[in-house]
Amino acid sequence: MEPPDLEAMNLTVQPASPAFPLCEGWREAAESSLFHLANILLFLGFMGGSGFYGHLYLFTFLTLGFFCGTLRAWSDPCTTDSFVWSFALLGACSAQALFIVYKLRSLTFDKDFEELYNCMFKRLGVSLTHFGKIVASSDGAVHTLEKGQCFAVEGKTVIDKLSVLLSGRIHVTVNGEFLHYIYPFQFLDSPEWDSLRPSEEGLFQVTLHADDQCRYIAWRRKKLYLLFAKDRYIARIFALIVHSDIAEKVYSLSDKAFDGAGHRYDLRLPSYCHMPGPELERAHDLLEVPMPGERTA
Repeated sequence: MEPPDLEAMNLTVQPASPAFPLCEGWREAAESSLFHLANILLFLGFMGGSGFYGHLYLFTFLTLGFFCGTLRAWSDPCTTDSFVWSFALLGACSAQALFIVYKLRSLTFDKDFEELYNCMFKRLGVSLTHFGKIVASSDGAVHTLEKGQCFAVEGKTVIDKLSVLLSGRIHVTVNGEFLHYIYPFQFLDSPEWDSLRPSEEGLFQVTLHADDQCRYIAWRRKKLYLLFAKDRYIARIFALIVHSDIAEKVYSLSDKAFDGAGHRYDLRLPSYCHMPGPELERAHDLLEVPMPGERTA
């Protein structure tokens, strides 16, 4: 019996071809400049912050990065999957950037409200979305006081709103005595607002009249409290700026409080606010600090 001819039978098993081409060696040249530019733009994009402008920054750089990635993938016919994904992400990011631009255009305000935002709300980090709610609750109306016209009369005007002066100057008096001035971007009625609970009613204890033509924004009491109930963040912001405004008014009054001897009182001290006149004088004598060079008994 003759042995089988193995060479003729060719029983050698051929290796299966790989699904993807094998890397036979490292590429000698570096990647194209579009590849590096795309990654740099993506890196810068992910450094974007929060808020409308932060999101606009983020999606603008992502759009540019994926655009460079799409161009790079288009130039290489073997990277169809990379091209499809880069193009899809390019479309998604560009659509998001355009949507943010549209939202920003829809949140533009009149000049008076822009100044109000820049002077009172922007420094507190209030977003344009929240400020839009605040403007909507005031109906977007700006009111005018002519020179000599009264905003409130002592004992007669009902406390039913919260107002901010935009321009001009307001003269505040009680029983005919001058107290202080109110300047632009200060509240006209912050002490009255803070003195009442939402369910209470009251009258002004001071008279406010315009020294010249004044313009102001007002929020109706009930409408503003409804906004506070819906958005606690806005309620906290208003509490902060109202209390800050009251503190400024107390300091301005403190500069004008003198006794008969010409000594200045600090109205922040409750004991001074509630002491009778003679006791107040004696307390001041006890608390008075001698000047350098004076002898004490």
